[in-house]
Amino acid sequence: MIAQVIPFAWEARTEVGQHVERVSQELSVRGHQVFVIAPSESSARVRESRALLRGDPAELLESAAEAPLVLAVGEVLAFSTARRRAASIPLDISRTVEEAMTSLPLDVVHVHEPYAPSAASSALRNSRALNVATFHAPTERILSTQLAAPLSRLLFNRLDTRIASYQATSELLQRFFPGEYRVIGPASDPLPRAGQPGERETTFVMVADEERAALRLFLRALRTLPDDGWRAVVYTRRQLAAPATLSRVLRERVTFLSARDSSAEQVLAGADVAVFASEGLWPTPGVLAQALASGIVPIASRLPVYDELLGERGLVFEPGEVETLSAHLAACVDALPTAEPRADLSYTRLVSELEDVYAGLVSRRHDGRPRASAAVRAKLVKRPLIDVDLHMHTDHSYDCATPVEVLLAEAKARGLGAIAVTDHNEVSGALEAAGKAHGIKVIVGEEVKTAEQGEVIGLFIKEKIAKGMTLEQTIAEIKRQGGLVYVPHPFDRMHSVPDYEHLLTVLDDIDALEVFNPRIAIPEFNEEAVRFAAKYRMTAGAGSDAHVPQGLGSVRIRMRDFDGPEEFLESLRDADILRNPASLLYVQALKFLQTKAMPAPARRAARERRVRRAGRSA
Repeated sequence: MIAQVIPFAWEARTEVGQHVERVSQELSVRGHQVFVIAPSESSARVRESRALLRGDPAELLESAAEAPLVLAVGEVLAFSTARRRAASIPLDISRTVEEAMTSLPLDVVHVHEPYAPSAASSALRNSRALNVATFHAPTERILSTQLAAPLSRLLFNRLDTRIASYQATSELLQRFFPGEYRVIGPASDPLPRAGQPGERETTFVMVADEERAALRLFLRALRTLPDDGWRAVVYTRRQLAAPATLSRVLRERVTFLSARDSSAEQVLAGADVAVFASEGLWPTPGVLAQALASGIVPIASRLPVYDELLGERGLVFEPGEVETLSAHLAACVDALPTAEPRADLSYTRLVSELEDVYAGLVSRRHDGRPRASAAVRAKLVKRPLIDVDLHMHTDHSYDCATPVEVLLAEAKARGLGAIAVTDHNEVSGALEAAGKAHGIKVIVGEEVKTAEQGEVIGLFIKEKIAKGMTLEQTIAEIKRQGGLVYVPHPFDRMHSVPDYEHLLTVLDDIDALEVFNPRIAIPEFNEEAVRFAAKYRMTAGAGSDAHVPQGLGSVRIRMRDFDGPEEFLESLRDADILRNPASLLYVQALKFLQTKAMPAPARRAARERRVRRAGRSA
């Protein structure tokens, strides 16, 4: 089940909207259930969509069974121009987008131009599905003036795949939002042609999309042509009157049309030659793709995005160079070149590439992994339930003053049946705890600091793992020892954590993900971990991350008792996470007092007292 999300009003018929409409139709024909989520200019459509989302889930899913269902998630204020109307921010979208993301059992959320704030960025913020983004035409003005660029960067960290429609788009995005972008070229349906070339005067069409310099260049080139044998159409998205300085010939032979008069497709269908004179401010590669798919002769300025589409075909000129443009126009009047429609621009090709992306993401979900044998599962069912804490520290960690004896005594007192001792870059504390444990199970672990990709925990290991290796090398060492890879506090910006892209590179090697850590000060970081585990259907874990005894068991996992890593992982898959977090301020203050505030002699004396008390209580 796929959601296609756009930030523009559905009725505005933007290039992105038309692209999504065709992609959604093709996906639906191929058997996918598709929902298109977009703002709307119709308040009635918004009300209808909200009623569907809040109604019977079966009815909602049935509505998209045979064709894409458009859900309007917010009303766009009407402005005077098509461009402003398309780009304006819809009212009250966040709540409805969140309802859509939670009501629909989506596999993939595919957002288009998800710059914040917009319906697309809101979907990305609330999605628990696999997230794909497509960035379309490279428009530097839009990217370089993003007032909410920091928020966009934060949201882009939730993307599992980034797609650029052009290599030029990818290169531009790297300057503002670095990351890995897969280029999937655009598509366009061939237009029905109005008459045959040669049956009438050569018709030039130019789409002047808010670039007055390009329009002036085109009109200057037209002045050099003979007085007959051609005509021209200038198409703009907003109403544009003919310049008062036009000559008589140009007034007779050049028609100015806007979106109010006709659609770009209708205008282009009557063209023999399409002229793209952009100097880079507002290129129109989508229109060029339409021209190429329809067998219309292109004349284009030498911009990277146009060069990508043209390849070795078409007539080109340097931006702003009127002489070469004039020569190309004159040559087309004398003898119109032939241009075969480009079959490689089909939506069949584009959607097949998207399906490969979707399938690749879905295949990485952990629910496809083989489970333990039937014999192991049958054995576990008979085992008692115990409470387990998977993340804690002793005074073998540089930032903790809790002796092993105190930790074990406190864990027993708090009713824990098993604990994982995970000191920073040290395994000696866990080995000591395992040797001294009585009536409680100890998992030997280590929280290892990697070179630059944050921390990772190895559970059920036997030897110390050196810090400072790459994330991949550290994971390989955990596996070599027969251990399990457990990622702690994966999205806590206040800890050293792997970034999203590094997690994706090692996704197949992760055995469990910590989805709740009570020491995380900002709840959204835990929520992001929950979303990540949900989308990839990973085994979820939790731990107190206790650095003082009072924090032990503030979150615990209720699971079947286990023996060894295989049984542990199988039991963890069906476990429940119980949260009863101690006061973060309280335990952090205790940690500070025990590790920083007291002089060293006082800390040693306090440690000896805690050990004696632990011995008496045992």
